[in-house]
Amino acid sequence: MICDSPSQIYHLALPFSPPSSWLHNYYSASQKVRIVKGLPVEWDVCFRTVTLDDSPWTLACWKDTIAVGCHSGGITILDGITGSQTAVLSGHSYWVKSVAFSSDGTLLVSGGGDDTVKLWDLQTGGVIRTFRGHTSYINSVSISADCTMIASGSGNKIICLWDVQTNRCHHTIEQQSGVDYVSFSPMDSQCLISISDGRVWQWDINDHQINPTHDGSHVAFSLDLIQLTICQGVVTVVQHFDDRQLSGCCCLFHNGRLIAVASGRVIQIWDITSSDPHLTKTLVGHTSTISSLTFSSPSSLISSSYDKSVKFWQIDDLLMHPIVTDPNSASFASAPIKSITLQAKSGIAISSDSNGVVRIWDISTGHCKGSFQTPAKNPIYSDIQQIDSRLISVWSTEKKIQIWDVGKGELQITVEIDGVIDDVRISRDGSRIFCLCKNSLQVWSILTGEKISSIGMRYSFIKQSLIVDGSRVWVYSPAEKLQGWDFENPDSPPVQLTITPPFHLNGTRPWGVDVSRIKNTTTGKVVFCLGGRFTRPADLQWDGRYLVAGYESGEVLILDFYCVSI
Repeated sequence: MICDSPSQIYHLALPFSPPSSWLHNYYSASQKVRIVKGLPVEWDVCFRTVTLDDSPWTLACWKDTIAVGCHSGGITILDGITGSQTAVLSGHSYWVKSVAFSSDGTLLVSGGGDDTVKLWDLQTGGVIRTFRGHTSYINSVSISADCTMIASGSGNKIICLWDVQTNRCHHTIEQQSGVDYVSFSPMDSQCLISISDGRVWQWDINDHQINPTHDGSHVAFSLDLIQLTICQGVVTVVQHFDDRQLSGCCCLFHNGRLIAVASGRVIQIWDITSSDPHLTKTLVGHTSTISSLTFSSPSSLISSSYDKSVKFWQIDDLLMHPIVTDPNSASFASAPIKSITLQAKSGIAISSDSNGVVRIWDISTGHCKGSFQTPAKNPIYSDIQQIDSRLISVWSTEKKIQIWDVGKGELQITVEIDGVIDDVRISRDGSRIFCLCKNSLQVWSILTGEKISSIGMRYSFIKQSLIVDGSRVWVYSPAEKLQGWDFENPDSPPVQLTITPPFHLNGTRPWGVDVSRIKNTTTGKVVFCLGGRFTRPADLQWDGRYLVAGYESGEVLILDFYCVSI
């Protein structure tokens, strides 16, 4: 964006620079947007981002050479020092989900969605061998330390052990379901590790199972090849298969001290040297789900994401300095945000996360004024309002809405909804719930749980969302544009609105929206847009001055547009 339009430095880059930087302090007087909450104190540890033309599905590295398997079937080779593209290997006709280097870095093996395994010469960029025999896509590949055998696991429940010289399948191992992962063990060249049906298996190269299985969906080895990690919902650190538990979902080791865990769009760095492993750093920067993660050296981490980028993270400080966790300074301590509510007249914003924790934020200072635990665990949609000192939380499961009085700690009522729920919002007076289903906008009483009104709507395959302003409600979808109704008089049918809300957020509860824009619907002017790491919030609200946004990373962003002319 800066390359295309340098003026964006002043409009976007400067307001989001860390408060401790000289850049922020030098230009602070001229900034029109004040970051109340959500800005990191220091610059991020991401020192390089490489943008690709295709979505990366996997990556592997050998010293300073990085191979990135992409959705189109190409393999991009990057220089690990400069980040520049040095080659593109073309041969697969469909996505490349797994790549692996040989022990000397001269060969690369890849598995694709075209049911083939290919062995590449990295000096020439040519294909040495193509291995055919699988009848389904290849999920994972590995090459033995002596480069004589290749292992490949596919979706048809088969692991093939290929002889590199003869191009033939030496052995096959049949699993109970599709093979998600396969690798020769660097700790024992005669051992093969695989993952199928949420279980981790060990085999010898003659297709005999060795050792019992373990629950797990991901495995990885440390750089020093001493430790193995297995994870299934939680990360289990295994040394000779002795277990310790950490929270996370997908992980990689770093020389027996640190673990990098990729979950959604964020990366967590854990210290495992003590008996009580603890989170030391959260890396935020990707705007879509992270597809692969690897330590490229003792001081750097590389990640790829479906946002078509590869990021390089410098983690020297985590290695050189003692790791101290300060809960008061942790920027992203909460679970993924499910909803965010702005109540500017009361000076607060209210967030709720996937663990059911509700937090009240002071929008002038960014400080948390209080937190409450509700029984809502990973709701599909939720909303929360403070009404006359009462905190009302509403969340939806598949076809139910539950209303919770946080102050009393009571579940007030459960409403059965006839249809799959697309969005839920509370009216600003706290009397009604607006519920958007596939083919109707339904209005329910918070006090009685009875349906007050229902408006039929044309079915759309595109997700829709609600915009609430007092008693007025607008339904937004890219296909239907904006439709609005006024429910001010409870004794009369709702009045369809011909006006639009004064400020429309393109990206409220966004699905696949690359950039969230604040647009004046009267003038058509884009007032502001959220780019980079702040794209695709889980929920956001805007009232003409304040913008609040909640993210999958657990971040809450509060912006005060105190000098912006709209």
